[in-house]
Amino acid sequence: MSPQPAEHIDVDVIVLGLGVGGEAVAGNLASAGLTVVGIEDGLVGGECPYWGCIPSKAMVYAAAKARDQERPDWSGLAARVRELTADWDDRAAVDRLVDKGMTFVRGSGRITGVDTVEATGADGVRRFRARHAIVVGTGTKAFVPPIEGLADTPLWTNREAIEATEAPRSLAVLGGGAIGLELAQVFARFGTQVTIVESGERVLAVEDPESSDLAAWALREDGVEIHLGAHAERVAHDGKLFTLSLSDGRAIEAERLLVATGRRVDLVALGAEALGVDPHAHALPVDGQLRVDPGGAPPAVWAVGDITGQGAFTHVAMYQSAIVTKAVRHAAGLGNAGPDADHSALPRVTFVDPEIGAVGLTEHQARAAGLNVRIGLADLAASSRGHITGARGFVKVIEDADRGVLVGATTAGPAGGEILGALVVAIRAAVPVATLRDMMYAYPTYHRAIESALADLDTA
Repeated sequence: MSPQPAEHIDVDVIVLGLGVGGEAVAGNLASAGLTVVGIEDGLVGGECPYWGCIPSKAMVYAAAKARDQERPDWSGLAARVRELTADWDDRAAVDRLVDKGMTFVRGSGRITGVDTVEATGADGVRRFRARHAIVVGTGTKAFVPPIEGLADTPLWTNREAIEATEAPRSLAVLGGGAIGLELAQVFARFGTQVTIVESGERVLAVEDPESSDLAAWALREDGVEIHLGAHAERVAHDGKLFTLSLSDGRAIEAERLLVATGRRVDLVALGAEALGVDPHAHALPVDGQLRVDPGGAPPAVWAVGDITGQGAFTHVAMYQSAIVTKAVRHAAGLGNAGPDADHSALPRVTFVDPEIGAVGLTEHQARAAGLNVRIGLADLAASSRGHITGARGFVKVIEDADRGVLVGATTAGPAGGEILGALVVAIRAAVPVATLRDMMYAYPTYHRAIESALADLDTA
């Protein structure tokens, strides 16, 4: 018989999942003097520092330089990725939290009640009870679709692609979202023959069509083949090559296969049923304070990061971590709660070259919401800076004409994500379009195209 777990260990706060959001909350609350236990079965810090933002953008940067090299060297990039990720070692991150007073548990955690968590690790099962709060930040995992034969192959997700020690001769990419596009362009610029298979009618389908067109053009300029409107029905691997049989009758062969078909939460493993939540839901339902079970007295459960369904972005998790920290401190009698979360000006950047930044609503979303929409569009190549550098891209602004404010925008081109900052402020603060038009925009800059896009609203 297996040993029975001991009685509950009482603490102030349990943080289940120490990705970037959970890590921030745990550190903040431990520094405030609360007794905090943090439970994580992966690497502390989560996807971003080890297989996401940090190493992938290093790859994007290296690929930009590789484009101009006759024989780009992947080994140097692989060494740089190992350096940036500390060779996928989280000891420094664990030590930072422990030094703040947090108790660290390496293991998988499962919620067993509104105030209890069971953690299973190498040293057995431990049970914890929270006096004030459970904070869930367990994130998402790469989704592998149920395609015939796929599960039995040595497929890559973003993790294996980031860890690659050499660039393959050929690569098939399932999925035309941000992750698939970024990695496809990286490998293509290091000499890999890349083919993207996207079941939809366009790549980067979550953004405006102009963004999809620009991304597809950029990838094709780098030699990437893109197959749209077809999905893989079967996948086979003969020990050397993958063969993808597509729904349109075509077959694609490649040395490696990257599955980039999105990410999913696992509410079943989390024990969401114990909270009265459908374990097959796409996210944990939260209120404005990111509380999973609003109303009633503490203890309660809060969520942070991907699992809230607001987007798998590090900056969302960090933004939410500040809200949850204040909310839990308030529950523990240590201060006031802050304002509710506002995701209306959520920025997002796809780090292809040229870079595509967007914020707020797309044109389709704005029209579907019943807004009186006006669109302004400016070609970056027609700007002075774009003419000087030969840049390709655009600025698009989406106005709620009844209110006279912007509700969405896209900034695509060199440093598109950096240009986006001004429009994030404009949308978040509901700055009147009339005020934006009266501003001075430095000359000659890429961001001056914002002024041209605003002027184009008059032609809508």
